[in-house]
Amino acid sequence: MNRSLTSLNKEIIACRKCERLVAWREEVARVKRKAYSDQEYWGKPVPGFGDPHARVLVVGLAPGAHGSNRTGRAFTGDASGGFMYPALHRAGFANQASAEARGDGLILKDLYIASVGRCAPPANKPNPEELNNCQPYLEREIEILKPKVIVCLGRIAFERILRMYSRSLTLALSQKGRGNSGKVFAHGATFELMTGQWLLCSYHPSQQNTLTGKLTVKMFDDIWVKAKELLLNE
Repeated sequence: MNRSLTSLNKEIIACRKCERLVAWREEVARVKRKAYSDQEYWGKPVPGFGDPHARVLVVGLAPGAHGSNRTGRAFTGDASGGFMYPALHRAGFANQASAEARGDGLILKDLYIASVGRCAPPANKPNPEELNNCQPYLEREIEILKPKVIVCLGRIAFERILRMYSRSLTLALSQKGRGNSGKVFAHGATFELMTGQWLLCSYHPSQQNTLTGKLTVKMFDDIWVKAKELLLNE
């Protein structure tokens, strides 16, 4: 892996900036869910994962209490990952459709996964201060990777990326064909950054969306097809 990413990931794993999140993630790892009582939980911030030369960066919300907070790898060991990784496999971004644990042989191709929050939050809701504490990590990942396409999974990830580019990176955003008037999250919405990078929006593959039909397999597959099409615009 790129030395800069390796160094950053070590820093992320060691982070204890947010007292509430540190207490929660460690309590969950100590108490455990009955189904995983025989497993050792990760219980730390979850670093980015994927191809260090990726042109596609996927940005999620935060680790799940008994998913990534247990396994230590993004979207691994939970229902969201169970929906996402098969889609990445079908699109050619992953070598296999399953993601159960670190060391299971999963390899991502031209794609890297990160999140706006790195610790499992109570009720899956990190607060603004906690996201602010995590923001420099995501900014540095973007600086290192220089992705061509950023896929935002959910409104919070989308709004955080907009915040980063408009405030921290002082970049203007415009929606292709609509000037600057269309900064609205919607599944499949595509925005072009003045840097030439693309911002692609998707509903988060949470059970709240997948079990209700708000996000279907085809809708999600279409996102990764679109991501590949945007890469061809280089």
